[in-house]
Amino acid sequence: MLSTMQDFPLTINMIFDHGRKAYRDSKVTTCEQDGSRTATFAEVADNVGRLAHALKDLGIGPSDRVGTFCWNNQEHVEAYFAVPCMGAVLHTLNIRLFPEQLIYVVTHAEDKVVLVDDSLIPLLAGVAEQLTTVEHYIVVGTGDASALEGKGAQVHRYSKLLEGKPADYPWPQIDEKSAAAMCYTSGTTGNPKGVVYSHRSSVLHAMGASSGAAMAVSEYDSILSIVPMFHANAWGLPHVGWFMGADFVMPDRFLQAEPLCRIIGETKPTITGAVPTIWNDVLRYAEGKDVDFSSLRFVVCGGSAVPRSLMETFQERYGVEIIQGWGMTETSPLGAMAKTPKGVPESEQFDWRAKTGRVLPGIELRIVNDDGEVQPWDGKAIGEIEARGPWVTGSYYLDDDPEKFRDGWLRTGDVGSIESNGFVQITDRAKDVIKSGGEWISSVDLENELMAHPDVVEAAVFGVPDERWDERPLACVVLEQGASATAAELSGFLGSRVAKWWLPERWAFIEEVPKTSVGKFDKKVLRARHKDGNLSVETLG
Repeated sequence: MLSTMQDFPLTINMIFDHGRKAYRDSKVTTCEQDGSRTATFAEVADNVGRLAHALKDLGIGPSDRVGTFCWNNQEHVEAYFAVPCMGAVLHTLNIRLFPEQLIYVVTHAEDKVVLVDDSLIPLLAGVAEQLTTVEHYIVVGTGDASALEGKGAQVHRYSKLLEGKPADYPWPQIDEKSAAAMCYTSGTTGNPKGVVYSHRSSVLHAMGASSGAAMAVSEYDSILSIVPMFHANAWGLPHVGWFMGADFVMPDRFLQAEPLCRIIGETKPTITGAVPTIWNDVLRYAEGKDVDFSSLRFVVCGGSAVPRSLMETFQERYGVEIIQGWGMTETSPLGAMAKTPKGVPESEQFDWRAKTGRVLPGIELRIVNDDGEVQPWDGKAIGEIEARGPWVTGSYYLDDDPEKFRDGWLRTGDVGSIESNGFVQITDRAKDVIKSGGEWISSVDLENELMAHPDVVEAAVFGVPDERWDERPLACVVLEQGASATAAELSGFLGSRVAKWWLPERWAFIEEVPKTSVGKFDKKVLRARHKDGNLSVETLG
């Protein structure tokens, strides 16, 4: 028996059409060097139509890829809707990729047009001659674009290209399963891998992310979109905010602690999101200063494990609730959020908020041990976390990697456990698990406990060979400026917080933990430095 329901396609066109009609007075504000500029959803929607006409005139048709090499700003929001709604595919390019990786992803995706902010032209110009699939560059802003001239593609100005174009566009009927956007993984090993999101997956992710189990977004909210729009669709925030009528504050290139504190105080956002590194910087800058975070309803933090000490300090000092989220490019990205479950005493709330997160409706998770056996949700069994669902990828673009998939499940590479109530606790990445004497040590837990020490800014822990135990942890620590904590002192601090046999014997004090292009700790760089003898390691007796 079939239902009587209409077969209505779930497309980004539906998100766009709803926002432009129902919330035409909601606003998109873009921060600039001196002040800001603001446009209503109605005005942005008109530009979306103009951009679609301009792209069509440049030869963009169904399934053609359009890259963006941009900061978070109004023009990037316009591209987020114009490109997929006209039937083309949006490809957000990571501005922090190494040149070789940038060349690879643009060529692999076969981008025909690239939108680029004028301030980012120097990064793109250096590889432009090798981007052989690109036929047009569209420059956002009035800055010097001469570095792109004569590099094999035509150069246009965004404002000039849209000038005189009609705001109305004959939006096509699109198959909800067709490609809407694509992002590439950060490529910590080998070449980055492409994930292609469908219209259907994007709509369902927006619904899930805006639900009460996640961010509970409405038109009463204002979203400060700090997470880069090239990072897994900006965690879905552009779609969520537009769908629900929330205002946007786009920080453009002003992502340092000082301007972010000013932006929050002046624009009064209710929701924002960024990786822990950003919030650590904000916390250090704000100390002793007159900052106003009172508007923030909550902060979504993810990309890597969020230190409990960071959440506690923001809560106690500023009344700001940081909610840890988990996901990855392959999951669109939201898969879990660590909201305190009902019935938990206030004294235990951080015990739950410090976990990785509770699986969101729409996502299924399981844990599988080394023998391929599915483990129970009992909070004790450990294994690799696997995911499936309507916004989880089932493959990579033109890259067959069967090791990443098992029986229709995505192998996340995260190792951990799941409580009976669906709360996930990731203890490590599979490649980072430290196996000492046959037992596991969680590098994530050691890092978080170290970063709870008042003198520690960052800490990265990884396993190194040991004759007796096969492998032991090496702790690489970044101290606050002027701090003088010793390895022995930090070991003593850990001694009351973790099992004694977890305590690292090897310590290295470094100036900064290397980061990947999306702000995660890049332990492979530290491993290479250790292997080459370029880490000064102190061994405790």
